[in-house]
Amino acid sequence: MDTQKEALRRIINTLANKNEELQYFLDSVDGTRTGLQEESCKVMSELEAELEKLSSALEERGAQLCDIIKGEKQRKEAELQRQLSEGKAALLSCQELLEFANQSLTITNEEEFLTAAKEIKERVTMAPAFRMATRPAVSENMSQFTVDFSGEKTGLLRLNFLPVPRAPEIDVSSCIVRDNSITVTWRPSDGDGPIERYDLEHHKANHGGALRAVGEAGWEKISDITDTQVTLSGLKFDSPFIVVRVRARNKAAAGDFSEPVAMETKAFTFGFDTATAHAELKIQGDTVTWEPQGVKGHDARLRGKENKNSRSATPSPNKTAGSRGGRERFAGESYTVLGDQEINGGCHYWELRPLADWKSLSVGVAYRGSLGRFDQLGKSSTSWCLYASQWLQSALAAKHGNRAKALDWPPPQRIGVYCDHDNGELMFIDVDRLRLLHIFRSRFLQPLVPAFTVWCGGISVATGLQVPSFMGNFVSSNHNAAADQSL
Repeated sequence: MDTQKEALRRIINTLANKNEELQYFLDSVDGTRTGLQEESCKVMSELEAELEKLSSALEERGAQLCDIIKGEKQRKEAELQRQLSEGKAALLSCQELLEFANQSLTITNEEEFLTAAKEIKERVTMAPAFRMATRPAVSENMSQFTVDFSGEKTGLLRLNFLPVPRAPEIDVSSCIVRDNSITVTWRPSDGDGPIERYDLEHHKANHGGALRAVGEAGWEKISDITDTQVTLSGLKFDSPFIVVRVRARNKAAAGDFSEPVAMETKAFTFGFDTATAHAELKIQGDTVTWEPQGVKGHDARLRGKENKNSRSATPSPNKTAGSRGGRERFAGESYTVLGDQEINGGCHYWELRPLADWKSLSVGVAYRGSLGRFDQLGKSSTSWCLYASQWLQSALAAKHGNRAKALDWPPPQRIGVYCDHDNGELMFIDVDRLRLLHIFRSRFLQPLVPAFTVWCGGISVATGLQVPSFMGNFVSSNHNAAADQSL
């Protein structure tokens, strides 16, 4: 009996699930029916409105054509009325002259007869009847206003519902990827009728074959595009590809999306290797801030040391006795953190911005394995950097191999770093003013990592950037002259 009860429970459970499924089905059908009624009323109203517009347009054009015919009729009637008036006046004058001539024939006095004959001759010469045209100035013909709307009737009989637009085709050859922007160009399908706007969607991908491997929620959308081209600006290229697709919309509906196209977006993307960060540096996203542990204010001995040293010396607070860190963590006065990605070859670019109230910073590259825990950037042969300071006085210098070269330029608010590992070039750019600050030329024998030093204040770093197009000017124009600037 227990077995039968268990079997019955399974049946009950199955029936309950089926009951729930059927109820959901009925609710779905009922909702679809309600939606169908609403949608039908909507499209019927739209059809009636369009027919009303068409009828109004026909009536308006018919009235315009009628006005043209009436105007021509009035012009001809006025011309004919003028001829009638002139003809009646000429006829009356001619009748009077004829009666006078007949009376003159009865004159017996020769002198009177000659006088009358002369008057008749003069009046005949000046009579309107002999100077006016004796045919109508206009004709009754109005055939130039004949109409034939058979073509339009045929067109009206072809009236139909708007077709759903077909998928556009992305013109890959006209698409441009440059300066962390993507310009996408496409061609609409022929015969789709009026297209009101386009929608474009895009998502990031790790390989070019992942064109459809993302759900609908994974696409970022741009709507209401009126042109067949759009530019996506300010992108962070932190994946090798961006996949795009586009669809057309008319008044009726949106069509299918085009075949997705993968556009290569290679750029140097890295984060901070927190295992290397000095204990007094706080890493949060793309920012690094200096938060001293146990040091308040500026030590008087440090002030004295800074005033005695050269303009390019690195200012920093005294060493803290309580520094704690792992084996790879920088310590002492090396308030440094390294990037977590190596540069093994090729050209790479990233940018740095000082945060408010910053005092001293350095940005550059280094050999990861050759930089000791207490080494400061630029003070060894394994690191190259640009140093900037606004502590006590402004300073800007290029440092490498424990040598510093002072640069006659104020500390920038946006520093671009360009590294060409293969050709041994490291450039620093004032991005806001597009000025080359310094170029190192070296032979990089090991992989490099980005390196940063922050003392007092903080920095933010932008990665995922392509090598900007303006770097082409610096690379070409400074290729030879840059050797004179190297240390």
